[in-house]
Amino acid sequence: MIRSRAIGLLVAAIAVAAGCAHSRSDDAARAPDVDPVLASYIDGLRAVDNHTHVNSIDPADADYDALPIDALPPFDLPARLRPENPEWVAAYRAVYGEAAIAGRNDLEALGEVAARARAEHGAAFPEWVLDRIGTEVMFANRVAMGPGLSPPRFQWVSYVDALLLPLSTRAEAAASPDRQALYPYEEKLLRRYLADLRLAALPATLDGYLKGVITPTLQRQRAGGCVAVKFEAAYLRSLDFADAPREAASRVYARYVRGGAPSHAEYKALEDFLFRAIAHEAGSLGMAVHVHSFEGAGAFYRASESDPWLLESALDDPALRGTNFVIVHGGGGAAARAGSLLWKPNVYVDFSAMVLIYPPATLARVLRGWLEQYPEKVLFGTDAAAFGPGIGWDVTAALGTSTARRALAMALTGMMRESEISRARAEEIAAMVMRANAAKLYRLPLS
Repeated sequence: MIRSRAIGLLVAAIAVAAGCAHSRSDDAARAPDVDPVLASYIDGLRAVDNHTHVNSIDPADADYDALPIDALPPFDLPARLRPENPEWVAAYRAVYGEAAIAGRNDLEALGEVAARARAEHGAAFPEWVLDRIGTEVMFANRVAMGPGLSPPRFQWVSYVDALLLPLSTRAEAAASPDRQALYPYEEKLLRRYLADLRLAALPATLDGYLKGVITPTLQRQRAGGCVAVKFEAAYLRSLDFADAPREAASRVYARYVRGGAPSHAEYKALEDFLFRAIAHEAGSLGMAVHVHSFEGAGAFYRASESDPWLLESALDDPALRGTNFVIVHGGGGAAARAGSLLWKPNVYVDFSAMVLIYPPATLARVLRGWLEQYPEKVLFGTDAAAFGPGIGWDVTAALGTSTARRALAMALTGMMRESEISRARAEEIAAMVMRANAAKLYRLPLS
């Protein structure tokens, strides 16, 4: 989610940080807020990471995101993602070992360690990283999978926002500098999807677009191994996807498909209709629907438009009860509202991005609120991605996974000590969150 030029270079602060970094197991064993036996159990669980932007081994890989956040105007990163955070060193150690990074005191030197490992392991590098951080399966949010990212260790989540946008987005893009930077990427992706279908132009009618573009695109993705589709819509518009009449959407499509730019109200009606149509088709094909819900990234990002409660109308649509929805990033500051939506039978939540932005104690409070109500609907995720030279998806995955394990141990320890659950139930919930819930939702044949 958060990848910005602002990450810059890790500077000499890492050298100082190296002296105080330590392993997650030692940390957990000493902390009075974590039961050491439970922490050890959680550390031993092989995880299923519900959300990442993992890179392939192709040095020119550009398919890791439909909306590359590096394209946005500069913005400040949250404190935990800044170069001076000492946890980056611990993350490097988790992947590459103490000996590999000994004496390395800046980003360039640490990046050389990773580069050597990539060269040594070749196409096996991504799976080697998973083994190092204790992850069995990683979900890859990507336009297309690439070399080194093969099932069953890597599962594909495709992007479908471009399918919401068959008409000119000129007026929509003018809403903010961020959106002006991002909309062209969706236009480019839609052209790619059309080319995949060997279509030179859009169909003349909405019915033709549904049957000739949306359905075959989703079918192609499913046949290619896709297990879920992802909406990054909150970067582009509100998550308020109303129940728009088909007739109104058809009129807007027919009026502008050959030129001109619809008004915001017209485009919203079309997008609202298409969101539900895509979600329904995805569900009928056995794919879950992931929806970004967090307060960033970007200096002009509209946090109020990413509130998970805005999804409620769509989530309550009886026609969509056959589709499973995952609120990705847990709603961020609206985590309690995301949790309230778990009452709905087809709604799940993951805590990706939170594990990179929130320290363990903060995340533990969020997790406890969810786990006390619907532990079977909470999914582990990291949002691992490349931040820039020296901070690749491997290191962010390590930091996110370590944070998740520690926060989960803290939350469950609190529940144990207040006699809300037994130790056996704590271990059961831990396994559910870290792997079993995802295995059930996506029908994964875990080892």
